[in-house]
Amino acid sequence: MKKIILILVLFSTTVALSQERTFEKEVLKISKRIEKITKTQKDSLKIKVLTIDKRLEKGEITKSTADTLKKEVAAYHARRIEKLVGEQERMLQLLVQDKTNGKIASSEEKEVFEDDNTFTIGNKTFRLNISDDNRNYNEERRKKRWSVKNKRQRSTTTQFVFAMGINNVLNNDDLNSLNDSKYQLWRSRFYELGWTWKTRFSRKPSNFYFKYGVSFLWNNLRLEGNRTHIKNGNMTEIQPFANQLSESRLRHVQMNFPIHLEWDFSKNKTSNSGFVRDRTNESVRFGIGGFVGVKLGTRQYLEYENGSGTSVEEVQFDNFNMNTVNYGLSAYLGYRSTSFYVKYDLNPLFKNTQIRNISMGLRLDLD
Repeated sequence: MKKIILILVLFSTTVALSQERTFEKEVLKISKRIEKITKTQKDSLKIKVLTIDKRLEKGEITKSTADTLKKEVAAYHARRIEKLVGEQERMLQLLVQDKTNGKIASSEEKEVFEDDNTFTIGNKTFRLNISDDNRNYNEERRKKRWSVKNKRQRSTTTQFVFAMGINNVLNNDDLNSLNDSKYQLWRSRFYELGWTWKTRFSRKPSNFYFKYGVSFLWNNLRLEGNRTHIKNGNMTEIQPFANQLSESRLRHVQMNFPIHLEWDFSKNKTSNSGFVRDRTNESVRFGIGGFVGVKLGTRQYLEYENGSGTSVEEVQFDNFNMNTVNYGLSAYLGYRSTSFYVKYDLNPLFKNTQIRNISMGLRLDLD
């Protein structure tokens, strides 16, 4: 039964295919191709004439030059129509001759049609337009897109910023005071999360930018030894703790408004037509500036065992005489999106002291 069905399917398919290859259908195909040739060449001519008119309106060419160019493109497309239609007419003559001889043009006969590549699947015909005219038209469109993008390219870009690293303090602005710091160097860390805007100083592509934004900063300071911060009136002191501490950490959170001048040495991209596109975060970057911040909260975390051996986790909410408004200097140097980042507070961490916060770490500026 299956063999019979298969034979019937093959037979009906053969009949259907043989019916498709008729003289009338082949003539119809040729007439449609002639119609398409004429339409394609006329449309291409219209586009070129419009381009010439625009150049004339902009003053790029004179009226006489425009008329000469129009005549040249008209003659060119007239020759193209004559050539391509002539080829189709020759195919029609061959088809008539085959019809007279009792034959019909086979589907394997190659169509001589420069503007179209055609292939057939079943009774469907597909065409790929790859003519020189279409290539020129697409090239003109591409150049126009580049021109518009070059004029309207963004002078401001945005980046998501994440930074983290070590945190500590300096006494009296002395870097050597880090050797005698009461805070653990590698366990005192900071984390920063924010959003920045990067604006060119000039309208044209350049390497000089103004960078600004907003970020949230978590500063952690862990004391060495068995000590805690104690608020004593308008002073904050570091004193020993009665129990053995496993954790003594002072954390303050603040909202910062950073401002930097950035030199971005990324190489700008130039198209074949000479348009220049601004590129950022593709090479070495250097930024220098500062920040102003407002503290949102301060707390001290203590973990220890009391006299009965019970583990205690204590959180103390207080400002510990910290300055509410904070400001300082910052800079970064890196490649692409990754930078080495340093920031230093200019005002003291605690009131009535000369202790200032310093941070160093890695910074990511992600487009």
